[in-house]
Amino acid sequence: MNFKTLQKQAKKIIDQRGGTDALKQDAQELQNIAKGKGTMSEKAKKAADALKEPGAPGSSQRPR
Repeated sequence: MNFKTLQKQAKKIIDQRGGTDALKQDAQELQNIAKGKGTMSEKAKKAADALKEPGAPGSSQRPR
């Protein structure tokens, strides 16, 4: 496995989703969903919906 290629692909995806700030917001949002109320399937649906838009809900982050 070529780690340089893997690194470039990861950077490209992070940049497409709005950068590291949006990535941190996504991680925080997923953490809140995981700790919140609901069944595992409800949480999975919420997480999938949350990842459709980069960044936190209501943020102005858009994919580039």
